[in-house]
Amino acid sequence: MKTMDQPVPAQDEAQDTLAELETRLQSQLQGRARGVRLVRRDGGLVLKGWARSYYVKQLAQHLLMRQTELPIRANDIEVA
Repeated sequence: MKTMDQPVPAQDEAQDTLAELETRLQSQLQGRARGVRLVRRDGGLVLKGWARSYYVKQLAQHLLMRQTELPIRANDIEVA
């Protein structure tokens, strides 16, 4: 099992890895974002969901960047 600080290899395309990343991200955001999910697009990841502020939206992106080597193609988290 990977720890929170280990990056996910870019070549790892397993869906369970995406689910693991989503779970870690939700945990680290401590309820400040809802429905956070990751979608694969063009060899990278797209963040989706809802956040309470633009800070939380940016925080989610930076937390994900620390956990994976895959490029983040878009941050489509909506701020509400």
